[in-house]
Amino acid sequence: MVVLVLVVAAVGLLRWRRPAWYWLTFGVTLAALRVLIRYRSVMDACGLTVPPSRWRLALARAANRPMPDPRPPRILRLRPTRTGLILRLKLRPGQDAFDVAAASDRLRHSFSMYGVTSRELRSGVVEVRMTGYDVLKRVQMPAEADHRPMRVPVALREDGSVHYRDYRAVPHALTLGATESGKSVYQRNLVAGLAPMDVALVGIDCKQGVELFPLARRFSALADDPDTAAEVLEALVARMGHVYRLIRSQQRITSDVPDAEIAADIWDLPDDLRPVPVVVLVDEVAELALYASKEEEKRRDRIITALVRLAQLGRASGIYLEICGQRFGSELGKGITMLRAQLTGRTAHRVNDETSANMAFGDISPDAVLAAIQIPAETRGIAIAGDSSGGWHRIRAPHTSLRQAVNICNRHADRTPDLPELAPFRPALPTSAAESVPLVKASSVTV
Repeated sequence: MVVLVLVVAAVGLLRWRRPAWYWLTFGVTLAALRVLIRYRSVMDACGLTVPPSRWRLALARAANRPMPDPRPPRILRLRPTRTGLILRLKLRPGQDAFDVAAASDRLRHSFSMYGVTSRELRSGVVEVRMTGYDVLKRVQMPAEADHRPMRVPVALREDGSVHYRDYRAVPHALTLGATESGKSVYQRNLVAGLAPMDVALVGIDCKQGVELFPLARRFSALADDPDTAAEVLEALVARMGHVYRLIRSQQRITSDVPDAEIAADIWDLPDDLRPVPVVVLVDEVAELALYASKEEEKRRDRIITALVRLAQLGRASGIYLEICGQRFGSELGKGITMLRAQLTGRTAHRVNDETSANMAFGDISPDAVLAAIQIPAETRGIAIAGDSSGGWHRIRAPHTSLRQAVNICNRHADRTPDLPELAPFRPALPTSAAESVPLVKASSVTV
């Protein structure tokens, strides 16, 4: 009895202090048994069963047997994971994937799981992902991730899967969030994931570069004020034109070339001719759109025009935009809504009002807007990620300190490509602490 009490106490302490360890040792077995034992009754209570078919009813009457029970969806596979269970179901005739999605909250209570989400894999097959604990409370990315070119594992979803930033699938993205909401940590994870790849990083940080300059060894160009940002963006537009002329000269549209080998973007070019892709990170887009004089208004129009051109035409030339800001509405002036329409990926951290959430998801999904405004202030780093298809997920990036991001960028500084168009904007790094720029100008003394 004493040993049993100690074991129960140890299990309870493990579940409280280390839920991931508890799940891998005890939780996954108990949850799988609970799902298999309760499955039929839970499906019946949640309205996910169908009446028996006519031929089964006729066979029961002919054999003078009891009437068959309603049938739940058939279990195709039950697979445990490091964070929960994956249940693959074959729907019965007359059932719909929306029925399972609508019953997700009831399934969560009935199976005593932390969270339940569902998605349709193909016609008649639904995958139900159940998490055994709050995976976003202490984010632990899996040791092995699916690494592909221009695909960065940047956060963890609430269902335990990895959230990727895939630039070839979603070329341009918008990240919104209030102050102290976790945007900077999300951006650091993005830069740290891109650092080991063969990609050029271009940063625009109008806060005098305080966010991106520590990572400057991995950046091919860095602008810390709106004037320099306008010149950098116009240089990128010129580079885009050069890349398109290269693609045009290498299209290989002769009759003996298969259709799949005709070049239409940089990824169709041979490896020895393919230009290096460029990711442009804008830290605070509002600083590029605000103006207080006629000269600043002209500069602002140049910046927004260049951003819109890059968003519309940059994908095939390998130029991708990653725009961050606190707000991104029409009050920033003409061209802003046109730019926002080209940003397929949307990520919203905690926002201060519903209008800011509508800027990210108002034209995509009302449910995502509601989820974004419900993020509590104490859960820094929680975000809602969606795209133009209407799907969205609750995510959280692992905490990456500025020192960790700097170390990763310094370790891969040799991968920083030299782009001729951006050579004037390559950040000049001090060789010693004595050469660093002082923050306060020394007052001159006249003798």
